[in-house]
Amino acid sequence: MSRAIAIAVDMGGTKVEAAAVDDTGAVLPETRFRKPTGAGRSSDELAANVTSAVEQAIAALPAGTALSGVGIGSAGPVSEADGCVSPLNLPAWRDFPLRDLVAASVPDDVPVRLRMDGICIALAEHWVGAARGYDNIMGMIVSTGIGGGLILHGNTVSGPTGNAGHIGHVEVAGFDDPCECGGIGCVEAIASGPKTVAWARSQGWTGSTGEELSASYASGDSIAAAAVERAGRAIGQAIASATSLVDLELVAIGGGFSLVSPDLFDHIRAAVATRKQFGFVTKVKVVPSGLSSDGPLIGAAALVHRAHVLA
Repeated sequence: MSRAIAIAVDMGGTKVEAAAVDDTGAVLPETRFRKPTGAGRSSDELAANVTSAVEQAIAALPAGTALSGVGIGSAGPVSEADGCVSPLNLPAWRDFPLRDLVAASVPDDVPVRLRMDGICIALAEHWVGAARGYDNIMGMIVSTGIGGGLILHGNTVSGPTGNAGHIGHVEVAGFDDPCECGGIGCVEAIASGPKTVAWARSQGWTGSTGEELSASYASGDSIAAAAVERAGRAIGQAIASATSLVDLELVAIGGGFSLVSPDLFDHIRAAVATRKQFGFVTKVKVVPSGLSSDGPLIGAAALVHRAHVLA
C-alpha cells in the first residue's frame, strides 16, 4: 500500500528546509535537506537554494510513496491569494512568487499550498503537538524573529491577505524599541533572540549569541537574567492582548530562543497574570511546543494532510 506523502517547505530568514512528511506527521529524515538564506543573499541565490532543497527532497522519496501535495510555510508578510512572499528579514524578496517557484519543481497535477509560517506552526501543534484537544489556539515561534498563527473554532484564520496572527508585530506597552516594520515596541523588536542579545550587550554583557546568553543566565549573570525577564514580559503582554482579542485557550511556543531558559515561560505567564480582572484572559495556558525542530515542516505538511481545517 502506498504512503500518502507531502513535501514540506519551511522558508525562513536564515535557512530554507524541505522534507517529506507522511500523513501521521512523521518527517522522513532521509528526505530532509537544508540550504542557507539570509539578508545578504540575492533573489536569484535564494530562489536557487529553494529549488535545490525541494528537488533533493523529491528525489529522495522512497519507493511506494504517493505525493499528495506540497505545503510551504514562509516568513511573512505573505500574499496568500497569489502565493507571493515578502519576508521582512529577506530584503531581496518583495512580492516574490514563491508558490510558483516551488510548483515548477513538481508535476502539474500536484497541489501546492502556501501560508504564513505562523499558521503552519499552529497547524502542527494542533495536529500532533501541545495543542491537541484544543480548538482555539495560537502557535508561536520565538527565534531570529517572532511569528504566530491562529486556529479558532478548529479552523485556521488567515485573513484577507494571509497575515492574521502576525503577533511579532504587535506593539507592547512600556517599550520603545524601534522595529524594522516601522513600529515602535513590537514584540519581535524586543524579545527575538538577536534583539534580546543586542539589549543585553547594550547593558554591558559581553557575549554574542543566544546560546551564550542562556549559559550566562544559568550561571546567575544579572544582565542575562534581566534580558530574559524583559523578553518574557514583552511576549506575555502580547499574548494577553491577543487573548483579550480572540479568547485563546492555549498558546504553544517553539523556536530556538524559547529554549533560552525554562524561566522564560514563568515571566510570560506572570505578564499574562496581571490581567487579573479578566478571567477569560488569565485562563490561557502558555506551554512549550510539543514538537522538536520538526514543527515547521510538520505544519507545512499539514497544509496538505489537514487541508480540511484551512479557512
